[in-house]
Amino acid sequence: MNFAKPLLRAATKASAGLLCAATAASAWAVNDSIGGPKVNQLNLPYGVTEISKAIYDLHIWVMIVCVVIFVVVFGVMFYSVFAHRKSKGAIPATWHESVKVEIAWTIVPFIIVIGLALPATKTVVAMKDTTNSDLTIKATGYQWRWGYDYLKGEGEGISFISSLATDRNIVGNPVEHIAAKPAGDNYLMEVDHPVVVPVNKKVRIITTADDVIHAWAIPQFGVKQDAIPGFVRDTWFKAEKIGVYRGQCQELCGKEHAFMPIVVDVRSAEDYSKWVDEQQKLAAAQKEDPNKTWVLSDLVARGEKVYSTNCVACHQANGKGIPGAIPALDGSKTATGPIAGHLLTVLNGRTGTAMASWKQLSDTEIAAVVTYERNSWGNKVGDMLQPHQVTEARSGKMPDGGTTAAAPAADAPAVKTSQADATRRANKAI
Repeated sequence: MNFAKPLLRAATKASAGLLCAATAASAWAVNDSIGGPKVNQLNLPYGVTEISKAIYDLHIWVMIVCVVIFVVVFGVMFYSVFAHRKSKGAIPATWHESVKVEIAWTIVPFIIVIGLALPATKTVVAMKDTTNSDLTIKATGYQWRWGYDYLKGEGEGISFISSLATDRNIVGNPVEHIAAKPAGDNYLMEVDHPVVVPVNKKVRIITTADDVIHAWAIPQFGVKQDAIPGFVRDTWFKAEKIGVYRGQCQELCGKEHAFMPIVVDVRSAEDYSKWVDEQQKLAAAQKEDPNKTWVLSDLVARGEKVYSTNCVACHQANGKGIPGAIPALDGSKTATGPIAGHLLTVLNGRTGTAMASWKQLSDTEIAAVVTYERNSWGNKVGDMLQPHQVTEARSGKMPDGGTTAAAPAADAPAVKTSQADATRRANKAI
């Protein structure tokens, strides 16, 4: 009976281990991403657009041709080696030239190339035909998110930034957070603001970039178009099925390249119209007066939200940055020096570094995030930037200094200087 207890304890531990393994396995169970890649997917997706289906059919046709060529060429080669080997007494042929052979190996490859080129050319031409679109959307690549502007068609005037929605606490380290908050089937393929379009409507996507080369791609649409700074490119799609479809930037654009997904929500015409109405009402409700004078506490609170959405990935929540890669904001000369230099860095970025321009943010958002960075962590500068000063800075009238914590009267003029002077002071401070 004495040996029974150790065996019972061992059995209990083994059962607990199996239970934990089963739990971990269920937690690690991965399903197909909704509108994204499938588990163990090896082939191209058939897709939900005419172009994606044409690409898939072309891919299959080329594979068939390649397999046939492989079988014929290697079949003849292996047959020749086997049937005419020396051990069977085969005698090499003595001829050198053959007009028939020359004609055959010229005409046959030509026919193969034409058989591949005709459907490929037809598909490529169709991919580039962006005329007669029902909706035009500009997609601007930023490090590392996408900006969307609805330029033409229903929804004209809608504009938003689309950023990674996956919890930053589990990015790059999902194992430790599985129990508390599973990564989910759409890990790193989900955004806070998806692009919404109507089904069965031709959507033209105009691509460009603010900093480096990005690429706007949705495999289910058969779409991949580079977004190049200073250039405007375009592509199109016409989704034939309602649903959510996912893609990613497909140009190596920096350290957060893997964290700028693309999500398109295809809706019925009625649901799309409802979304447009909601977005327009929301934009009207959130429209802020750039001439409003804020108090320090409100600007810091607003700036914290802007920072959490746009800056935390690089500079970290504690403002310490990434040693050796991203400089800290806590105690930095930029965040504690002249406010004009700080504002210039946020507006224009910094050449030769990962710091990108953030001029796509609103004047209020820029004023708020600058104020937050100057009054958080160990930075207790005590000044702040008003939105109207950002408006003036965009036209070259840089502020000489931020307002104090005790905000001045709304009509108090700000001291201004030239942008060149502000730049010199900023560089000196840095």
